[in-house]
Amino acid sequence: MNAEDQSAEMAVQVTDLTVAYHERPVLWDVDLDVPAGNLLAIMGPNGAGKTTLVKAILGLVPPAAGRVLIHGKPYAKQRSLVGYVPQRGSVDWDFPTTVRDVVLMGRYGALGWVRRPGRREHEQADAALEKVGMADFAVRQISQLSGGQQQRVFLARALVQDARVYFMDEPFQGVDARTERAIVDLLKDLRAQGRTVIVVHHDLQTVTDYFDWVTLLNVRRIASGPVADTFTSENLRLAFGGRVEFLHRKTPVEPSAPGTDGPVSFPGRIQP
Repeated sequence: MNAEDQSAEMAVQVTDLTVAYHERPVLWDVDLDVPAGNLLAIMGPNGAGKTTLVKAILGLVPPAAGRVLIHGKPYAKQRSLVGYVPQRGSVDWDFPTTVRDVVLMGRYGALGWVRRPGRREHEQADAALEKVGMADFAVRQISQLSGGQQQRVFLARALVQDARVYFMDEPFQGVDARTERAIVDLLKDLRAQGRTVIVVHHDLQTVTDYFDWVTLLNVRRIASGPVADTFTSENLRLAFGGRVEFLHRKTPVEPSAPGTDGPVSFPGRIQP
């Protein structure tokens, strides 16, 4: 297999990526390879550069150095393959528009800004709203939605993009348990279709249940790979500086053998 074919098998390749704000590095020399068809969590403490990494990959913040490839080609040539769900708090939810109109915005990349959404686009929007359980809210103003409902609308907007690679920034933040379960089911459906989903995530307890791969970040990349190999106590200590409190489950889990550093038996929560 030549290098070009090998690159195409990777959904995302980040090489030597550095981002600085006011001459202070926020990301430093980050390398990241994400094989296609995986659910990957990006994790790290506050200020680790998780959101910045996603924005830099998407060209939303300028890098000081580095290269990004999406399925083997520069992002600028592959925009149509990428869907993005930003943090809910970064959106003006008082903007006077309806739920369906927000979802239709996901088709603008394919339509361009001149063509108006037609019957096909409206059908796609309604199908996406049905999939996330928001069909009954199609004509409601977005300002009238709860936090969980807003997140579902964002997911529907991403779905109509029909992307091959999805980036989601804290999609579980501020949602109830029912919505979180619905989001997880949706992410796993996307994976089953061969899509790649990269999620900025914060809850250590759910990593082994929700994700295949994990990237631990703290300005630099600490570790990245399959959860079973990467989500270890040593890597967590390196990423979070020892600020991890391990919580025993109700049903005990067999710990790793002494002297080994196997997968974390008791996923923990980041201490404030």
